[in-house]
Amino acid sequence: MVEVFSGRTLVNKEGDLVDPEEALGNKVVGLYFSAAWCPPCRDFTPLLCDFYTELVEESEPPAQFEIVFISSDKSTEDMVEYYHDMHGDWLALPWTDPYKHELKKRYNITAVPKLVIVKESGQVITDKGRKQIRDQGLACFRSWLEVAEIFQNFKG
Repeated sequence: MVEVFSGRTLVNKEGDLVDPEEALGNKVVGLYFSAAWCPPCRDFTPLLCDFYTELVEESEPPAQFEIVFISSDKSTEDMVEYYHDMHGDWLALPWTDPYKHELKKRYNITAVPKLVIVKESGQVITDKGRKQIRDQGLACFRSWLEVAEIFQNFKG
């Protein structure tokens, strides 16, 4: 994941700048393409919050998982309000960063919401994260880890 956001800066909900190298290293990452104006996004985001909370904040040890919100909102203000009001304590790409357009192209994002699960290198584990969370709940994380591990074994 570090490769995907190399040279970029992410933000947390407090507005602090976060180094992707530190925050995303050795983790499975969900790239969450979403927007406040989108009813299906507003429907799925609370479910994603619950999933993240159970997996990362309430697990001992915390799961090696992080989410990066990539906004399709129409303004910085819309993004910040949606991020603060509805999202979990995950990270976001600043709305002003034009890199979001490159990410949308790279991961073939044609509609929101979309949750693309990737390994550290940015290689796609699944582009059906939303459906898998809805259908399988926390169990889908184990399958993502297994796929990430298979990729890792083929790399060597």
